[in-house]
Amino acid sequence: MSSYFDHNGSTGFGRGKFANDGGPADLSRVMVVGRSRITQIVVAKIVEGLGLKPVMESPETAARALRSLLPGIIVLDGGSENSDCDTLIPVIAALRRATGGLRPALVLLSTRLGATTDALTLSGFFDAVVAKPITPEQLQPVLSQLLS
Repeated sequence: MSSYFDHNGSTGFGRGKFANDGGPADLSRVMVVGRSRITQIVVAKIVEGLGLKPVMESPETAARALRSLLPGIIVLDGGSENSDCDTLIPVIAALRRATGGLRPALVLLSTRLGATTDALTLSGFFDAVVAKPITPEQLQPVLSQLLS
């Protein structure tokens, strides 16, 4: 049975397709999702430095973009409370189920450190949590490892 996303980003079953119906991820693309345009640009430059193609989306437009694009990695900017992209989590969870849990890899950019960051990584949903401020020395090795 095919899955689909409605206009609210909710998942349904039995109608339509999404992201190649769980087909292979485009490992050359990294989706950068967040409200801060500055953070998106910084992350996009780091992604380009690895020879990858960034796709920048807001939390409101990302679910629609994921209907037709399955990136190898999604980088979520959690904002000040790690909640800016919460509405996208069910959409990403559905994509991961459709691809056997492997793709897209998921990175959270977090302003919160310590126990909160460890709990997010250990939850198993995020593949990596990177503390802000973001630098190439922090993010590039994480992205490289997730693609290998």
